[in-house]
Amino acid sequence: MEVIMAIYVAKRLLMALATVLLVAVLAFLLVHAMPGSPGAVSLGAGASQEAINRVNEKLGWSDPLPAQFFRWLGSAAQGDFGVSLIDGRSVSADLANRLPVTAVLAAGATLLSAVLGIALGVTAAVRGGMVDRIVGAVCGLAVALPAFWIGIIFVYLFAVQSSVFPATGYVPFEVSTQDWALSLALPVITLAVGGAAFIARQTRASMLEALQQEHIRTLRATATPTWKILYVHALRYASLPIVAGIAVQFIGLFGGSVIAEQLFAMPGLGQAVQTSVSTHDAPSVQGVVVVATVVVVAVNLVLELATKFLDPKLRAS
Repeated sequence: MEVIMAIYVAKRLLMALATVLLVAVLAFLLVHAMPGSPGAVSLGAGASQEAINRVNEKLGWSDPLPAQFFRWLGSAAQGDFGVSLIDGRSVSADLANRLPVTAVLAAGATLLSAVLGIALGVTAAVRGGMVDRIVGAVCGLAVALPAFWIGIIFVYLFAVQSSVFPATGYVPFEVSTQDWALSLALPVITLAVGGAAFIARQTRASMLEALQQEHIRTLRATATPTWKILYVHALRYASLPIVAGIAVQFIGLFGGSVIAEQLFAMPGLGQAVQTSVSTHDAPSVQGVVVVATVVVVAVNLVLELATKFLDPKLRAS
């Protein structure tokens, strides 16, 4: 069994590495397909062609594409994504500062949406009737509303009207823990609304299926406490699709936080993507794409391994 599991893990690791490599190749090719050149971007519109050619030659832009790619890949594998063409800052250092912002936004919103979604889904499945219909209607509305619209409403209610939370801006944790939490509150809640609705629907469907299982009926017949049936046996049976939904939610939030970061002026990866693409900053674009891909692939890998471990049928296969 241990050998089979080791082979399975090795295969998944190889697939993960292949995915990251493929994305790196695509990002490299797309960057080279962008209009302009590093020399033109770094020197600006008023630069002479001779000066642009000198910069391009210095950066190796005229070298064959395979040579450029493997040179960049070797540096990226060591954590060096080069320097920004716009301000000369280290791309790796900039991403190291931005990654925690996006990660804490995605993780906080995922945690909040998981707690709310599981609570609503279990309540809807157990109570049924009017409660189920109300929860379904609320979730349908939450899924349909755009995130930026929800964010604007929250800013108006909790920042403009009541001043409970700051409207925009980010305060680092090391500066002030309280202000850090307050600056994250509105973007996290905004991102969690749609996620909570998605997880609530998934939890409700899984719980309804779990409550129809034979072993649940047997537990009821043996006078097992209701809370134990619901929150130990039924919820554990329904946990696999719920865990998968939570992981998918994190991936979606991590990769789709651009709107929230722009709306709330959060210095995360989403803001970096928007800025680097609009300015044709090739090293920054490549760095953001690769880092985001590594995080997403790592989460997917952990999800697959967790599913394999939690499900006896998959573990036996």
